Amino acid sequence: MVAISLPDGSVRNYDGPVTGLQVAEDIGPGLAKAALACKVDGALWDLTRPIERDAALAIVTAKDPEGLELIRHDAAHVMAEAVQELYPNTQVTIGPAIENGYYYDFARDEPFTPDDLEKIEKRMQEIIERDEKIVREVWARDEAIAYFEKLGEHYKAEIIRDLPEGEEVTVYRQGNWLDLCRGPHLPSTGKLPKAFKVMKLAGAYWRGDARNEMLQRIYGTAWANDKQLKEYLTMLEEAEKRDHRRLGRELDLFHMQEEAQGSVFWHPAGWTLYRKLQQYMRDRLENADYVEVNTPQLVDRVLWERSGHWDKFRENMFTAQTEDERTLAIKPMNCPCHVQIFNQGIKSYRDLPLRMAEFGSCSRYEPSGALHGLMRVRAFTQDDAHIFCTEDQITAETQAFCTLLQEVYADLGFTDVRVKFSDRPEVRAGSDETWDKAESALKEATEAAGLDWTLNPGEGAFYGPKLEFVLRDAIGRDWQCGTLQVDFVLPERLDAEYVGEDGGRHRPVMLHRAILGSFERFIGILIENYAGKFPLWLAPTQAVITTITQDGDDYARQVLHTLKSAGFRAELDLRNEKINYKVREHSLRKVPFIIAIGKREAEEGTVAVRRLGQKGQEVLALKDFVATLTAEAAMPGRPALQPAAE
Repeated sequence: MVAISLPDGSVRNYDGPVTGLQVAEDIGPGLAKAALACKVDGALWDLTRPIERDAALAIVTAKDPEGLELIRHDAAHVMAEAVQELYPNTQVTIGPAIENGYYYDFARDEPFTPDDLEKIEKRMQEIIERDEKIVREVWARDEAIAYFEKLGEHYKAEIIRDLPEGEEVTVYRQGNWLDLCRGPHLPSTGKLPKAFKVMKLAGAYWRGDARNEMLQRIYGTAWANDKQLKEYLTMLEEAEKRDHRRLGRELDLFHMQEEAQGSVFWHPAGWTLYRKLQQYMRDRLENADYVEVNTPQLVDRVLWERSGHWDKFRENMFTAQTEDERTLAIKPMNCPCHVQIFNQGIKSYRDLPLRMAEFGSCSRYEPSGALHGLMRVRAFTQDDAHIFCTEDQITAETQAFCTLLQEVYADLGFTDVRVKFSDRPEVRAGSDETWDKAESALKEATEAAGLDWTLNPGEGAFYGPKLEFVLRDAIGRDWQCGTLQVDFVLPERLDAEYVGEDGGRHRPVMLHRAILGSFERFIGILIENYAGKFPLWLAPTQAVITTITQDGDDYARQVLHTLKSAGFRAELDLRNEKINYKVREHSLRKVPFIIAIGKREAEEGTVAVRRLGQKGQEVLALKDFVATLTAEAAMPGRPALQPAAE
């Protein structure tokens, strides 16, 4: 007798082993038709896999997150089958589901072409129509290695050899095609929705190691239905229009070039944007009782060895050798240097919490293939800070930081924020006891802050667990930006201590925290979120004064002087061009206000104001326009600028 407990609390009894599909059929034909897989005691299983013991069972459909991931995984397998049918000498390697889709890496002598992608997508549709049954098989390790070697699938054979001893080797047979895979999978290819698209080609090293051979990676996207696919493709079209690299050129914000890979050349407009964002953050930190510091760029490797970063990040550090044979590293992060400041002089419990902030310029080696505009660079500036506190202060400091972070994000236009809790990674510093304490403290603080979170297993920093804050932008994309990490390890390694109320020496807890992450990447996110149409307070140029005829030139200069005297970022355009041409040009530059000046405006002391994105214009007295600009251009958290005295 096998007892199956269902999510609604009911129990169904069966005389012997039963499959998830049989249970779904017993519940109803609608559920059986929608079923893709099942969860047995929380583990994802194939619908056709026998359940031989009492268990809790839940049926998985396309509406469940696990169902969508399963669809994408199966799409990868169907694509691999299609590729090998069309190009028989191709080896398949690894093909996982990823965010928004899937990929598969192939070993093939000839390069794939865009025309090949169309053929592959068409063949995938045919495989779905064939409704090939998908069957799970367990093979002996040696048998599986021999089989794949005989087929010429050397990569698959290598994967099997590297599996831990005793691990079950599972193969999924899909019609006449089969692949090594842990599973689970759909019952048949006909269950796979046709809401997929083969997207693009890329190169990828075998197992991500540049010392290995280069493979061809084919990316695709897959969804539960055509509506979701269409929405995703529309989002991609919108993302292309918002690409920060294209807008960076069009708005003359920055550029990057081969001679300084991964570093940004900020142009005047882009640097204005950068400085305004930094000014805003500095104001916020000062109001939250942070002290700002600045630490060296070059630091001897001895400090990085003591902190543990040398072993963990050596491959990502830029180093320099001095004549006296010392090895210096350009700092990839600021935390060890902040501990050095904390260690100067005797600290008392009365000095805690000490909130130490730095707009720290850091450098990390990123492979050239991983660089991506402002989003992935080698030289960047973090809005970094470390809070030195007692264990009793962790909760209060976490709550205060989370409040600050949410206010900053709201000011910058992001109100949809998700939180991930990342616990201990496999490779880490510190004892299990230390990690237990750190994880418990962070969970307690997170709950006290009233945050809902999802677990991100194994993704903590090497010295402590962390919260990751994920922003959703205007077109529905997620960006991981802010972090908060609880660290008991680094203060111990770098001998940080304070004098407690009992007169004894104690280790402080170190909270690593960032809100933006890096200015470069966050500005890239801002550019794409706003499609270059920045809030007035952030806009590099807030207003442009243009003339209709030369009769208005002198008055236009007066208007420029008035706006600049009031603290606004304004420009003057006296070119001998038609006004419509100038308005169009400045609209493409995303200037929030375009002011037209002609003979009438000069005589009456008015301005004709056009707001970006609006067709009409409004005629205002100059002082009234200054008052409007004053009210609307105030930096969040600051009082509005006061108009200059007349």
